[in-house]
Formats: sequence, C-alpha cells, structure tokens
Amino acid sequence: MGYYGGFLLLLGVWLIFKLWEMFVVVIWRPYALTKWFEKQGLRGPSYKLMSGSLDEIKRMKELAKETVMEVHSHDITPRVWPHYHKWSSEYGKMFFYWFETQPRVCITEPELAKEVLSNKFGFYNKQKLRPSIMAIVGRGLTRAEGVDWVRHRRIVNPAFNIDNIKVMTKRMAECSISMLDAWQQEVTKVPGDHTEMEVSKALHELAADIISHTAFGSSFIEGKEIFEVQKELQRLAVASSADIYIPGSQYLPTRRNIHVWKLKRKMRNRLVQIIKKRINSNSRSGYGNDLLGLMMSVSANESGQKETSLKLNMEEIMDECKTFYFAGYETTSNFLTWTMFLLGLYQNWQNKLRNEVLQECHIGVPDADKLSKLKLVNMFLLEALRLYSPVIGLFRKASKDMKLGNLMIPKDTSISIPLIMIHRNKEYWGEDANEFNPLRFTDGAARAASHPNALIPFSVGPRACIGQNFAMIEAKLVVAMILQRFSFSLSPKYKHAPLDKLSLQPEYGLPILLRPLNV
Repeated sequence: MGYYGGFLLLLGVWLIFKLWEMFVVVIWRPYALTKWFEKQGLRGPSYKLMSGSLDEIKRMKELAKETVMEVHSHDITPRVWPHYHKWSSEYGKMFFYWFETQPRVCITEPELAKEVLSNKFGFYNKQKLRPSIMAIVGRGLTRAEGVDWVRHRRIVNPAFNIDNIKVMTKRMAECSISMLDAWQQEVTKVPGDHTEMEVSKALHELAADIISHTAFGSSFIEGKEIFEVQKELQRLAVASSADIYIPGSQYLPTRRNIHVWKLKRKMRNRLVQIIKKRINSNSRSGYGNDLLGLMMSVSANESGQKETSLKLNMEEIMDECKTFYFAGYETTSNFLTWTMFLLGLYQNWQNKLRNEVLQECHIGVPDADKLSKLKLVNMFLLEALRLYSPVIGLFRKASKDMKLGNLMIPKDTSISIPLIMIHRNKEYWGEDANEFNPLRFTDGAARAASHPNALIPFSVGPRACIGQNFAMIEAKLVVAMILQRFSFSLSPKYKHAPLDKLSLQPEYGLPILLRPLNV
C-alpha cells in the first residue's frame, strides 16, 4: 500500500468517524432524546436541523421588542422571554426545547430548582458558555468547578465576609456622595422645581465606581477602560446569541473576531497594569484589604514565594477581576435602576421609605448598623428583585444520567431555571404574583411565598452568589442616600420596555423628574 496509501486510509477512517459523530449529534441524538422525553410526558417545540429552536426564539424576541408595556404592568415574561411564555402555555410548566443540538429542560418548581442548585456532588455543573461571553466574565469563581472552585472560593471568600463589607460601606458612601453632588449641581442649573435626568447611566457609573474602589482600590476613571471593553464585548455577545455557534469559529480571522481579540488584549493589558501596580506598592502589611489585595496575599502565602506564586496565579487573578468587575457593575447597577423605577412609580412607597430612612439615619451618612434597621427598605428591595431580578435565568448541565423529580435526565442535558417565571408563579405567590407588593416580605423572604425557595435572585446552595450581601448593602445605602436628598417621579418620556441583554435592563433607559429636598 505504501506510505501514501496508508495516509489516505487513515484519512478516510477519520472522515467516516467524524461523519458518524456528526450524524449522531445532529440527527440521531435529537430524535432519540425527543422520543425519550415524550415517553415521560415531556413535550416541547420540534427540533430543526442544527439550529434547534434558535430561529423561533430569535423571531419571537424581535416581535416582542416592538412592543412597549403599560408602565404599571410587571408581567414582563412575554416581552423579555417570549419563547418561554409561549411554550409554557402550550406544553406545561415543565417542557424541553433545543438550543442548537443541545436539549434544554425547563423547570419552574422551586423544589426542583433547589435540588439542582443545591447539589454538592457536581452532578449539575455550570453550563459551558460561548467564547464571546467567557471573554467578559473570565474563568473565575463563577465558572470554576470541582477542586478549582473550592480553591477560588477559599481565596475570594474573605473579601465578602460581613465584617469586611461593613468596612466597605464608607467607600460606597463616598462614591454615592460624588454622584449625588453632581445631581445637585444639575438641579440648580435648571430653573423650576424639578429637573429631568436619565439616571440609569449615572447608576451604572456609580456601581462601577463602587466596585472599583471596594474590590480593586481604584476609581471609576482608572477602571473605565475595563468597563467600556466589557460593555462592547457584551453588545457583541448579545448580537450573536441567537446565531448558530460553530466550535472553533472564534479562532478564524473574521472582522468580528479580530475586533474581539483587540478588546480582550486591551482589557488584559489594563488588568496587568492594575495588578503590577499593587505588587510594586506592596508593604509589610500586605497587598491591601480589598478583593484584589486579599487574593494576592493568599496566592503569595500558598507557596511563601510572592514573585513565583503571583506569576503562577496571574491569569486566575485577572479572571476573578473580570468576573467581579462585570458582576459588581452590571447586575448591581440594573438592580439599582429597577429599584429607582419602582420608587418613581409608587410615590406612596417612596414616602414611606424616606420617612424610615430619616427616622433611623436622619440626614447623616448611614453606616452598616443603621442600614440593618431599614426594614421597609429591605422589603422594597426584595420585591424589586422578585419582579426585576437582573439575572432572569440560571442554567446547569447534568454530568451524568440523573433522576429529577419524576423525570430521568440524560447526561449532558441542560437544565433551565427561569427565575423570571418562578418569581411570578401564582401557585407559590398567590393571585397577585404580577403585582407590586413589598408587604409580602413582612416576615422575611423565606415566608413570603408558599415555598421558601420561590425567591432565588442570587441562586441557592453552595454556588449561591458570593456577593449577595455586598449587593444588598450597596443597594440599601444608595437608596437611603438618594431618599435623604431628593424626591423623584418617572418622566412622561419613560418607556416601559424591559430587555434581556445578559442581564435585565430598561431598553430606553430611565428618565426621571428629580426634585431636591430641604430636610
């Protein structure tokens, strides 16, 4: 046969193997799993070759974007996730669909969601993200699995204990004062009793400033380049989210990929500068007591050799920086934005919260102890998270064949947990599930619904958001300080159009009518 003939034979065998593998993934497995689920009483939209339900999802989202909701309506699922709204009404509260060639089972029962999210044995892992999204969030704590996750958690955890967060409130307040002073200046420039302002951008910048100061010891100006890069990467990721992903395509020198490579390089260079600056400024007391300083100190102490250890951990530290820059900026800023929307919409509640703030904190800067006394503010924030959680869905992947409730889940099946629907499920929240009512949280989050896990904006179990206490204290502080100095209402220009762009945000921003208070 000779060398050339042997090579052709091997090539032919390889091609046959790849064709068979493609046939199994693209045709046979979707057919077999569809029959498997149907035998168990689970139904869903039909599978389309290669794309699954992507085209249908894209079409429904485009149609939904053309609508603007009534401002008092909080039933946002038909606009934000119209495919889930449609399929749940057609196929039941549990259904399955195909995201490309990957089967996804949607569950809306809190007990099943808790079972998936609270699993400690690695049976339901984080779902693999597309490279376009991984470029934004990095491979830090939120993406690590197994022993890597344990190590990351141990390194990051000290920064988010309650005592450290209490210390951080002073920095949060300083950032908030800067924003509120700027608002005050804007108000005095315009004659009349109020000024129209677009506050979502200001709240995004505030969240960025807070996460920069408290986690990385820098200001928004220093971290601005990183935030701008992440926003551009986010825009590109959202734009391609409904397109078929071909593995390996991220390495092709297309115009879009070249743009992404430049952005990633730009972000990496900026993070390297921040980390090296901290290394050079290291003192006997360590690298600092913020997130970055604590991560670097633990990394250095593991081997006792700071230089070597930091070089070995540089990529991991940068990934954690990406994760917390994005999480601390994107989700918290949208949480604050939706809270401001609800405060502007419900003037009676705005007055109730202001009275509580002035009673407990007067006009001084609230500290952590005073913030803990703001019961109405806490109830209001929980209701804001229920109706407008920045994270509207969680996804996990079965690492082996699993039994979930009465359903057998095959290995590599994705589990979709739509928080946007669980938080509005009338079976657990009552007939007023789509209505705004903070009083439902009078006895706490666990007793607000008929199931203690019907509210899970920060997830639940060992992989629950490590920054949830940070986010809640930040939100309480910012809301309290705004209410001390201003009253406000929604501008007539506001359009109620919630949109999913990796996190829930108002498509057209949040214009409000701002009035200074004399208290």
